[in-house]
Amino acid sequence: MMLKTQLEIFVGILQKCIWDIFSETVEYLSFYILNILLGFFMATALSTIPSQTGDWGIIAAALMVTFYELISQFAYPKIVFSSQKLIKQINSIKVGILYGLFVDAFKLGS
Repeated sequence: MMLKTQLEIFVGILQKCIWDIFSETVEYLSFYILNILLGFFMATALSTIPSQTGDWGIIAAALMVTFYELISQFAYPKIVFSSQKLIKQINSIKVGILYGLFVDAFKLGS
């Protein structure tokens, strides 16, 4: 029996990663896209509603940063567990919120 070279091991790992990416079903992909759009809508709501009063800007920002960091701790743990679908969906909402806040910042800057 011959030993595998580093190149064969690398190609095997790369092939497995590509297979894992494309083996996700369309149903989960549509949930992730829907959650990103939901996060985008939430970012728009979170950036406009508290700014109407003017008093809640700092509190709203602190709550959003706290929410963002808590989700990051669950989504990207130091010890790798088997990935949970709910955590991935909540993480995609978080990504949508971040994207929405960037778009709002660019709208304000132009």
